[in-house]
Amino acid sequence: MRLLVQYSARQCRIARASSAARLGAVGFRGISSTPHRRAESETSTSPTESKGKEQAQDVEEPKKKANDAPLPLLQRPLGVRQKPKPRVKSWEDTKEKFLDQDKRMEERHHLAREATRGYFSDLSATRIHGGKTWIAPKVMIREDKALYFPNILGTPLVGKEKVHTTNLLAGKVSVVTLLTTRISEIQTAQFVEPTESSFGSHPLFQRVQINLQDNQLKSFLVSLFMSSIRNGVPEALWPTYLISSENIEYLREPLGIANRHVGYVYLVDPNMKIRWAGCADPKAEEIAALRTCTSVLLDRITKQQESAEAPAAETVKEQEGS
Repeated sequence: MRLLVQYSARQCRIARASSAARLGAVGFRGISSTPHRRAESETSTSPTESKGKEQAQDVEEPKKKANDAPLPLLQRPLGVRQKPKPRVKSWEDTKEKFLDQDKRMEERHHLAREATRGYFSDLSATRIHGGKTWIAPKVMIREDKALYFPNILGTPLVGKEKVHTTNLLAGKVSVVTLLTTRISEIQTAQFVEPTESSFGSHPLFQRVQINLQDNQLKSFLVSLFMSSIRNGVPEALWPTYLISSENIEYLREPLGIANRHVGYVYLVDPNMKIRWAGCADPKAEEIAALRTCTSVLLDRITKQQESAEAPAAETVKEQEGS
């Protein structure tokens, strides 16, 4: 009987020891599992954060590469092939456009290009090189290769009668600037002012500014603030400052207008051909190139006029002598 009691007591102690061991093991696992799960949670969030950083870097790297990439020189003459006429488009012009197979195909290509452009694509493009898409040439475009500046109708700051650029540009060496925003005004002024200060008094030179507002609401607002625009423009430039609401959507590609938020500058000869062009923020060499090309063009036109006037003067002298 005593042996049985001792055996039972021994079994109870063994059972208690084993249960205590199990509880200790469970407690150890429970204590140790908490930091383990925290470590897992921390490691589980870190890949997400690293992925986010990698994605941000992936977005920023192309922008940096695009900004670091050198801009190309202007690759082609700008302008339209047909010599412009000083007239407003009529129904006959519209009908001819839809009946002409080549013009219909051109219309399709234009619509296809516009369909792939986002609404804010021009604004987004200003983040890369400030919207600048090409570098102005260092020399003038040859006359036989140059194309024509299109006819644009606008109202000058002086008078109410509308003016055609074809009439305004004929017979003059003109530096034409296209303005759409305040930024474009600043950019074109930086381009033109050194040239204007050098040749502003030349009888064959003129500066033409075209304030383009093809949006009807913006055009209306600009017309309301005409007096404030006059205050910001020297009075001598009022006759050649035009405010136009003409839609030039189909002239963007011929004129090299890749971004409507930046300014564009064109050197136009007396035959209304574009001999040089620049865009957006000017570089020092571009400002110098515009001045040099303007000087060369003015010298050529002056010599041509002098050579043309010389025979006429000799004829007059002969008639007076006889």
